[in-house]
Amino acid sequence: MELITQWLGAINGVVWGVPMLIGLLGIGIFMQIRLSFLPIRKLGTGFKLLFQKNTQHSEGQISPFNALMTALSATIGTGNIAGVATAIVMGGPGALFWMWMTALVGMATKYSEAVLAVRYRETDKNGNYVGGPMYYIKNGLGKKWVWLGTLFAFFGSIAGFGIGNTVQANSVSEVLQSSFGVDKTITAAALVFLVGAVLIGGIKRISDVAGKLVPVMTVGYLGAGMVVLGLNVSAIPDAFALIIKSAFTPVAAQGGFAGAVYAPYSQRVGAGR
Repeated sequence: MELITQWLGAINGVVWGVPMLIGLLGIGIFMQIRLSFLPIRKLGTGFKLLFQKNTQHSEGQISPFNALMTALSATIGTGNIAGVATAIVMGGPGALFWMWMTALVGMATKYSEAVLAVRYRETDKNGNYVGGPMYYIKNGLGKKWVWLGTLFAFFGSIAGFGIGNTVQANSVSEVLQSSFGVDKTITAAALVFLVGAVLIGGIKRISDVAGKLVPVMTVGYLGAGMVVLGLNVSAIPDAFALIIKSAFTPVAAQGGFAGAVYAPYSQRVGAGR
């Protein structure tokens, strides 16, 4: 196990090196400029379309609202808490500043991913839409790049077992065991049954469940955050000062980028849908 940990640590050091971090931020800035800051300028339009109901003649299988809730389902809660915690542990308070900056410029990257996913999506034999990076790599760049799309799908599947599933399941089991003494085996069995019942229904059932649960999760998460801020309102100015003061160190920047990318992993999956 120690050898595996060292091996993964070495890979992580290469993948999350300076070139990758500069690339993520640079691409985000480039896309914001090329799009004339469209994701920011059209934010109101986005909210308007978000609550627009599907009509008989509209494209897509689920409503825009349910699509967003599906994308956010694994981000709010475990993603936000674990992602921010990862950033702070790796880079200290200053990492939060770089998470904000990454989110600001990353809006354009995310917008571009979503547009490409819709533009180059396909319909399977059952009439269901399928899309994502592997499809717009294949259909957008041509057959010569099929290998890259295949690699993305392969490594994405592997990541799905770890950050996509294990983190959430482990968080649930740890909380139930430490707080209520529930055996992890029982929690695992319950999760298998409940998640399986949802997955069997396909994307429509997944989106319906997400559309009902995620708003409650969102209100709860934001509400808890506001309560914490309210109880510590006197410390907010000092906290902001510490974040800004600590931001301009290499360690803080690396931690912030890593935490920012960790949190929205599931959104990339949702955008493909």
